[in-house]
Amino acid sequence: MNQLDVSKKYLITGGAGFIGFYLSKALLKAGAQVAGLDNMNDYYEVSLKEERLSILKAYAGYRFVKGDLADKETVFRLFEEYRPQVVINLAAQAGVRYSIDNPDAYIQSNIVGFFHVLEACRHYPVEHLVFASSSSVYGGNRKVPFSTMDQVDKPVSLYAATKKSNELMAYSYSKLYGIPLTGLRFFTVYGPMGRPDMAYFKFAKKIMAGEPIQIYNQGDMLRDFTYIDDIITGVVNILCNPPLPDENGSAYKIYNIGNNKPEKLMDYIAALEKCLGREAKKEFLPMQPGDVYETYADVQDLIHDFGFKPSTSIEEGLSQFAEWFLDYYG
Repeated sequence: MNQLDVSKKYLITGGAGFIGFYLSKALLKAGAQVAGLDNMNDYYEVSLKEERLSILKAYAGYRFVKGDLADKETVFRLFEEYRPQVVINLAAQAGVRYSIDNPDAYIQSNIVGFFHVLEACRHYPVEHLVFASSSSVYGGNRKVPFSTMDQVDKPVSLYAATKKSNELMAYSYSKLYGIPLTGLRFFTVYGPMGRPDMAYFKFAKKIMAGEPIQIYNQGDMLRDFTYIDDIITGVVNILCNPPLPDENGSAYKIYNIGNNKPEKLMDYIAALEKCLGREAKKEFLPMQPGDVYETYADVQDLIHDFGFKPSTSIEEGLSQFAEWFLDYYG
């Protein structure tokens, strides 16, 4: 396994996002040069994205470009000027529920935007393109844990469909143009400075405001909650280890990055209540469209190839989140 090469230039799309911020920080701390691209949209509070950026801009090796992946000219100009060797595509319109009412945003960002990244990597060759997929591609699959060998052709949300589309587009570009590509199926990522649209973050805000939290499927759900530090370790391991061509000549690989330990939603809420020092008022609701009952990552490939698997407990992860949350919003 190759160690992280800090002499390479890294480009991270979605650079002001949750995972983009932590990955940028890890690479900059190691001494690498990083360029970040982000459209700074207001899907959730922009002030949090600006806060993350202010931390990154303190590093001499950081460069930020405000721009949209859906604008091909912006993407190509950045590749032309910066000439990255490793690209990590984390920019996407996120959120399963939002995709039900706002489909256009997902096609522009997740399909058109990713197409522009692929095209840029074709015209300005890179050593490795790593892209974010999602555990949502597993849809309503009943077999657990979810393996990258499982069929994933029945998405239950447009968001999931766009992520599966990314995987297919990536495979074809790898095959046609020899671009080494790795897709990462992230499982319910959480942690300090996270995404305010995620359930744990919304719960924390409502608990502290004394408002009831909405719990779907009467609380009967299981999620493979994965702490941000584990996600970043997984991604950093992969960056300088592009896949080798398969029997079809495509250098393409998919990994699950999840905790490999599904937690009951009610246990997660109880752990969050404990960390915040307050009990939640609870409103139980039926299952929502686009939701799935359980997520559970099979991470054997990650263990086999890198000797690593995520392992942060929800108690440990949520205490880190709560400490930050109470300080930031306190």
